[in-house]
Amino acid sequence: MKKQNTTPKGKNGKTQSREWFEALVIAAVVATILRLFVVESYRIPTGSMEKTLLAGDFLFVNKFVYGARVPFTDIRLPKLHNVERGDIIVFKFPRDRSLNYIKRCIALPGDKLEIRNQQVFINDKLFALPPHAQFIGARMPPGVPEFQIFPSMSDYNKDNYGPIHIPREGDEVTLSAKTLPLYRDLIAYEGHTVSLVGDQVFVDGQAMGRYTVSRNYYFAMGDNRDNSLDSRYWGFLPESDMVGQAMMVYWSWDPDLPIVFDPVEKIASIRWNRMGLVVH
Repeated sequence: MKKQNTTPKGKNGKTQSREWFEALVIAAVVATILRLFVVESYRIPTGSMEKTLLAGDFLFVNKFVYGARVPFTDIRLPKLHNVERGDIIVFKFPRDRSLNYIKRCIALPGDKLEIRNQQVFINDKLFALPPHAQFIGARMPPGVPEFQIFPSMSDYNKDNYGPIHIPREGDEVTLSAKTLPLYRDLIAYEGHTVSLVGDQVFVDGQAMGRYTVSRNYYFAMGDNRDNSLDSRYWGFLPESDMVGQAMMVYWSWDPDLPIVFDPVEKIASIRWNRMGLVVH
């Protein structure tokens, strides 16, 4: 006589539950690793990149291309390639690193940047305006300082800026009362205390007339040039604050419509033509 399987049904049920639980844990771990080191979703909150990117666009950000940062450390994984001029980048906002910002990289470490009558020049060569970039405000004339412009006490404005040198690792810069507004945040970011006593700059309590930059920096601007809080207002972007490169829009709708109170109108606002849009 063939022996029947006498394993209790409850035991099979517990085994299946454990297998499902293990599968869910593995899936969660894999998803977390992908989000931390490979690809992360990002929502466009403002119109600073219009019309290239719209408020309400959801996009994927490639994090491993520039070398993803290991959480809670300063360690970065090997990168595939360096940031290039024209890349649309996501980064930690230097004035509040709990926030992610998205802009276009305009200048690289070591570049000379200047804006003349809204036209950007990199190393004295015209940097072409991105295809969907726009100006929505009145043009400001040269020599008229703009409130909150970087560096403070300069006569720069959003349309006429510089020339300014983008710091790179190994650069030796001159420190004085005149140049301190340009380098104060950079020196502090690199772990030093900086102060001005009379006309003399002190770094870590010592009088210094020269300072050697220890990191690479970038200059970023929004495509919506008159509605963008970018490097013209907060300064140099440290390489270590780079999060990743924008890849593709996977979802888009009107962010101003509340889905709770009017779900039909919210669904009707879906921008189907932007699904799968490659970002460049």
